[in-house]
Amino acid sequence: MTAGEGKQLISVHPNDLKFIFELEKQSFCDLKLVNNTEHHVAFKVKTTSPKKYFVRPNTGVVQPWDSCLIRVTLQAQREYPPDMQCKDKFLLQSTIVPSNTEVEDLPADTFNKESAREIQECKLKVFYVSPSSQVNSEDEGLKSSSEQSPDSNSAVQQLKDERDAAVRQTLQLQQELDFLKRRRQRRNDSGFSFMFAAFVGLIGIVVGFLLNLSLSSPSTE
Repeated sequence: MTAGEGKQLISVHPNDLKFIFELEKQSFCDLKLVNNTEHHVAFKVKTTSPKKYFVRPNTGVVQPWDSCLIRVTLQAQREYPPDMQCKDKFLLQSTIVPSNTEVEDLPADTFNKESAREIQECKLKVFYVSPSSQVNSEDEGLKSSSEQSPDSNSAVQQLKDERDAAVRQTLQLQQELDFLKRRRQRRNDSGFSFMFAAFVGLIGIVVGFLLNLSLSSPSTE
C-alpha cells in the first residue's frame, strides 16, 4: 500500500520526504501522521539506509483520531549523490493495538508480517533539493503571488503614498515651528535692547541732574 491510497489506518503528510542537500550540513523533514480510525494504532518507521537518517520517534502509538509529528534528519554528507538523485526509501508500518497501549508495551513481533495482525505499509520516496533551486522556487512563488494580487499592490502603494504625505507634513510643521522660534527670539532680543536703552537713558538723566545740581550750588570759601 502506498501513501496515496485510501482506507488507511494512518495517513502521512507529506507523502514523500524532501531534504535540502548541502555538504557537511544536516537537513530534516517533518512528517505528520494522522490516525484515521477510532482505534489505537501503532506505527514503525523503517528505511533502506538507517545510517544516513535519524528518525524520532521511529516507533509510537497514535490515539484515535489523533496525530503525531515525526522528524527525519539527514546526517551530514561528505559528497553529492550522482545527479542529486536519491534511491533511499522509507516504509511506514501501522497496525491496530489494544486501547491504552503504550510504546513500551508493544510486543517484539508487533510489526512482523507473519503474525496474525493486519499490518498496513506505506512507502515514502526521498528527494534531494539543492539550496539554489529552493531559493528560486520561493522567489517564483513570491513573484506569482504579487502578480496575482493587484489589490495587494495597490494597497501597498497607497500606504507608501500616505507615508510620504505624512513625512512631508511633518517637515512642514517642523519648518513652521523653527520659524516661530526665531520670531520669538527676535522679539525677546528687541525687548531686551529697548529696556537696556531706557535704563542707560535714565542713568544719564540722573547723572546730568546731579552734575547740574553740583554746578549750580554756591561754592563755600
